[in-house]
Amino acid sequence: MGKIVMSGPQNVSLDGVVQDPDGAEGFERGGWFGRFGGEDLAAWSEVALEEALRAEAWLLGRRSYAFFGTRWRPRSGALADRLNSMPKYVVSATPLEPDWDNSTVLSGDAVTEVAKLKERLDGEIVVPASHRLGRTLMEHDLVDEVRLVVFPVVLGTGERFFGDGTVLGTKPLRLLESRTIGDGLAFLTYAFVHGG
Repeated sequence: MGKIVMSGPQNVSLDGVVQDPDGAEGFERGGWFGRFGGEDLAAWSEVALEEALRAEAWLLGRRSYAFFGTRWRPRSGALADRLNSMPKYVVSATPLEPDWDNSTVLSGDAVTEVAKLKERLDGEIVVPASHRLGRTLMEHDLVDEVRLVVFPVVLGTGERFFGDGTVLGTKPLRLLESRTIGDGLAFLTYAFVHGG
C-alpha cells in the first residue's frame, strides 16, 4: 500500500498561506517564494530533488498538473529529469488529455480513485501544491504525512493550506521531524494520527 504525502515540498507562509508563491496568479501578496526564500532556495532545491527521487509517483489536481507540466517539460537537469520521467496521476472532473510524459488521468470520484491508487502502489505518492485536492483527501483520512517548508513571512491574507478548518474539523498530527533548510526555512514533517 502506498503512503500519500502532501509535499513536493509544500511551501507555506508562517501564517499558513499557500496562494500564489511565484506571483503568476496575480494575488496582491504573491511572489513570496522568491522574495522571502532568498539564498535558502538553493538548499530548498536539494530537498525537492531528494523528495522527487524518493517518490513512487506524483498525484496532482488539474490546475497544478498544468502549472508543473508547463514549467518542467522543457527543462533538463536532475530535478527536471526526475519529474518528467516519474509516474504522474492527475485528478480531473473535466476531460483532460495528458500531455506530460508518464501521466494518467483519474476521472470519476476523486476520493474513490485515489483510494484505489493508494491500494495499488507502493511507496510515497506525493501531492505537490494541490492543496484543494489535498484538503479533500485529508478530510477522508487518505493523507498519511504533511511536509511543510515554512517561509519567514506573515502575509495576513490569502488561501491557507488547511483552509478555514470547518471542513477538516480536528485532525491530530504527530511531529516526525523538524529541521532548517538553509538559514531561514523551517522544514516540518507531521504524520496524521488516523482514528485518534
